[in-house]
Amino acid sequence: MSLLGRSLYQIWHRPVGAISSVFAAGGPWEVARNNRGRAEMIKTAADLPLLPSRDGPPLELHLLTGQRFWDMTAFCLWTFARHCDRPIAPKIYDDGTITEDVRAPLLRLFPATRFITQQETIARLDTHLPIGKYPVLRERWINYPNIRKLLDPHVGRKGWKLVLDSDLLFFREPTFLIHWLSNPDRPLHAVDYETSYGYTRPLMEQLAGAKVADLVNVGVTGLNGSQIDWDLLEHWCDTLIKKEKTSYYLEQALIAMMVAGDRCKVAPAADYITLPTLPEALECQSVMHHYVAHSKKWYFQHNWRIASKDSTNR
Repeated sequence: MSLLGRSLYQIWHRPVGAISSVFAAGGPWEVARNNRGRAEMIKTAADLPLLPSRDGPPLELHLLTGQRFWDMTAFCLWTFARHCDRPIAPKIYDDGTITEDVRAPLLRLFPATRFITQQETIARLDTHLPIGKYPVLRERWINYPNIRKLLDPHVGRKGWKLVLDSDLLFFREPTFLIHWLSNPDRPLHAVDYETSYGYTRPLMEQLAGAKVADLVNVGVTGLNGSQIDWDLLEHWCDTLIKKEKTSYYLEQALIAMMVAGDRCKVAPAADYITLPTLPEALECQSVMHHYVAHSKKWYFQHNWRIASKDSTNR
């Protein structure tokens, strides 16, 4: 970015973007209520009660987190584990900001947690995705953190992994996910509330060589690292960006292209809801909510409380 471009961003685009975000969230009063709810959520996350021990082989769940999101990660994992009859063994990928203050409450709740440091991840990237051969993927890893949810768990590793976003809450037993984890045999993804790829369908389908499905959401994603063609992903990234610039939804577009033409396991949209709306947004009768966009107000102001109440009080 040029000096002029950076100056324009600081004096115009960044302030305008911040103002737009406030109004998209419902205005300044709604943002203030969200902030108060989030502050209380952070305090509660540090004191969530320990869950009863479970029998059986543990279920691996993979999440990227850091200082800004650890409380959401705690609630995501705790609500999943609360409604699961198996122990869980989280694998948490450091976004570069994890400190002991983050590790301690997560380890208290889930002693089997393994933290993968950013140094460990970078070493794996250097071995399997060297910058000289994969310059676009490595640049995106630095400047577009969303792509780390795809790269960090899978680069240099084999086998199926279930990767979750942190802004999920579970209200019922996630049987669909448990069954997939017990015998994964094909890719898994959730359903979006609208198709959001950031790139034109003709270009995506030309590159993928297959029809790209609508409504692929990657807040819940199961992939096999052994099946990922990193050379192809580098080519796709390079072409998408050169032809249609960068997009916030690049990670989602890439995964939608990767699974194009596959017989995927698709999380039932009525039970695994992306962007819950009223009345479900407050009734919480589904298995899971994914709080994207303006639905975060239900998350921060109400639903982490609902999810952490004793089920007999609901």
